[in-house]
Amino acid sequence: MKVILLQDVKSLGKRGELVEVSEGYGRNYLLPKKLAKEANAQAMNEYRNAENSKQYKLATAKADAEAHKKTLEGKVFKMTAKAGKGGKLFGSITSKQIAEEIKRQYGIDVDKRKVVLLCDIKEYGTYSAEVKLYTGVSANIEIQVSEQ
Repeated sequence: MKVILLQDVKSLGKRGELVEVSEGYGRNYLLPKKLAKEANAQAMNEYRNAENSKQYKLATAKADAEAHKKTLEGKVFKMTAKAGKGGKLFGSITSKQIAEEIKRQYGIDVDKRKVVLLCDIKEYGTYSAEVKLYTGVSANIEIQVSEQ
């Protein structure tokens, strides 16, 4: 018997998957507990539409990430900060500040956790960072820290 899972079922599959189960398991356990629905013609059509929709959303998200990568790749972001003697900053430049600067300059929303700094920015100078936009899509940027 083929069923479409409505919830995650341990050792069977995740929500939205089409799985083959024994007749008794499906009729006596999965269907009464509303963990799955029988894969009839209407349910299969809904399943295919949901899969196509999911694939489309993934494709558009990846295309957006590729476009953002072209925009950001190799750009230099100039940031200012106060420092003491020897060019040591009071505090540091954080990934949150870099994400805000990207949003301000290019209007691209980037989660601060997706900005990967290769080292802590605690002095004046130029630093490299990686912005992860999507799975397998990332842009390398430069951060130039100067005196305020």
